[in-house]
Amino acid sequence: MRSPVAGIVALLMLLAVVIIGYSSVFTVDMTEQALVVRLGEPQTPVTDPGLHFKAPFIDTVIDIDKRILDLENPSQEVIASDQKRLVVDAFARYRIKDPLHFYQSVGSIQAANIQLTTLLNAALRRVLGEVTFIQVVRDEREKLMGLIRDQLDHEAAAYGIQVVDVRIRRADLPEQNSQAVYQRMQTERQREAAEFRAQGGQKAQEIRANADREATVIVAEANSTAERTRGEGDGERNRLFAEAYGQDPNFFAFYRSMTAYENGLKSSDTRFLLRPDSDFFKFFSNSSGKPPDAPAAAATAAPMTSPATPAAPKP
Repeated sequence: MRSPVAGIVALLMLLAVVIIGYSSVFTVDMTEQALVVRLGEPQTPVTDPGLHFKAPFIDTVIDIDKRILDLENPSQEVIASDQKRLVVDAFARYRIKDPLHFYQSVGSIQAANIQLTTLLNAALRRVLGEVTFIQVVRDEREKLMGLIRDQLDHEAAAYGIQVVDVRIRRADLPEQNSQAVYQRMQTERQREAAEFRAQGGQKAQEIRANADREATVIVAEANSTAERTRGEGDGERNRLFAEAYGQDPNFFAFYRSMTAYENGLKSSDTRFLLRPDSDFFKFFSNSSGKPPDAPAAAATAAPMTSPATPAAPKP
């Protein structure tokens, strides 16, 4: 028959084996790396995931994240080379490259974040203090972020940290300067607009002057052509009148008189008195326009005024 004491001892020994066996193994996750510390002295880091062994009761395992970590930096005021004050909001991404060096230098991620924040602010001031406001905001922002990352990575290597990326999220003027800058930009744009308007007005005046000159030339040429055509027409008319006068002077005189009647006897406010037997109305009394024959008139009037013929003597 087995003794109860032997069973208890066996149970205790089994429990001790389980405890020792549990204390002798540890697991490393895919996202972590482990650092074994033996009696306060760090050992070789374990970076391979899986089950690993350690000395029970004297080794301590410290898990260190090997993923890419974020460092959020509070907004900092930086003075650019053109003496413009900038409020810069930046952040960094890093990972722990050397767990042993990391543990010996900073010891924890919280302490590493504090140290990296100081280094990042110093790098921001060094790099952005050598360039102008326009370069930071627009022209060379990507290049400047690369320079800041290189400087921060060089300094963080002393802590076993590798800086993967640095980004400037926002770089603006302080709030008290934004309104002044906006007004200055607005004034500059108004000046440029006024200059463009002046140039446009000058161009419009030039175009208008050229158009007026061309119009004057065209009108002068048209008037010259009209006068030349009118002169040719008047010459042709005079030629026709001369031919008509040579063929029939009486008809020509009659035509000219009818034209004079038409132009002179129009209804208007002008009034004039003429004798009916004047030369102007010669075609009114005679269709040929000639005055009556004087001798014929005298012969016709003689019988009326001559004395009576004496009586013949009686036989």
